[in-house]
Amino acid sequence: MITIYDIAEKAGVSAMTVSRVINNTGRISEETRKRVRKVMEELHYIPNALARSLVSQKTNLISLLITDITNPFYTTLARGAEDAAKKAGYRLLFANSDEDYEKEKDYVDMILSTRVDGVLFAPAGDHSHDNLLQLQKHQIPFVVLDREIPGIDADVVLGDSKEGARNLVEHLIAQGHQRIALVNGSQDVSTARLRYIGYNEALQLGGITPDDSLVLHLGYRDFHDETALHELLQLDDPPTAIFAANNMLAVGVIQSLRQRGLQVPRDMSVVCFDDFGPAGAINPFLTVASQPAYQFGKLGMQLLIERIEGAASDATRRIMLPSELIVRSSTQPLS
Repeated sequence: MITIYDIAEKAGVSAMTVSRVINNTGRISEETRKRVRKVMEELHYIPNALARSLVSQKTNLISLLITDITNPFYTTLARGAEDAAKKAGYRLLFANSDEDYEKEKDYVDMILSTRVDGVLFAPAGDHSHDNLLQLQKHQIPFVVLDREIPGIDADVVLGDSKEGARNLVEHLIAQGHQRIALVNGSQDVSTARLRYIGYNEALQLGGITPDDSLVLHLGYRDFHDETALHELLQLDDPPTAIFAANNMLAVGVIQSLRQRGLQVPRDMSVVCFDDFGPAGAINPFLTVASQPAYQFGKLGMQLLIERIEGAASDATRRIMLPSELIVRSSTQPLS
């Protein structure tokens, strides 16, 4: 293993000088700095990040904790966060909670022991409150993404779930649909609550009385719940359209319909919240409320780095990003 003493000997300087070059500290001539760096390159020396962090009290590591790495929304969000972090000289540690509070807690414990400089945190739901309190207790800066947590005062980047849901349902109503089902996430997740509110508001504005028998509160990852969809389709007055509250639920809905010999949109119109990222360009089919997922990650990372580097005020910041209604071929007018 190459050490700073090997570098010092070959460069003809002291080990202290090599240390100062590595950590960019002290007064060293540019000529000496270049000579030391040249030797480091020749010997393929990689500085010990842990040792440097003990000196600087900074690791330049940021943890990104998301809820579902298989969801294209979060993979695109992660890319935005990574690009912003790299541009600012930080590296990312990725973690995936699978919408599970206990798994999320395990990752928070790991984060506390890893000496990261900050955390970009997409919470599993309201019970993430205790996990976020642990970060506050240990004075680790964090920014919350996508979902708000009651009782947590922090910088947050959100999408307008209520407006996006309202736009989707209004589109279906404009096509003549009156019996519109909602396949939603759990009500302990803020986005699911807001999409439910937007759904109801659109129905009421369209002169339609909301019917709770048309609403399923599942979980965002429960997109293969065959029993739940079966109950909807067996109603005496079944739906003619389904609003899936996220893209993964939409996949499950369409698969279940096809297994029953039902075609979209011939037999059932379907819309969903969130698009499918680059994969959706192969066969653009679903009508969606598309969120700027890349911007979630990029803006969240910028807010976090400002917190880490002391460039933010004490007041917390709240960014609300709009969705865009993209009409495709998964819906048709009710004949």
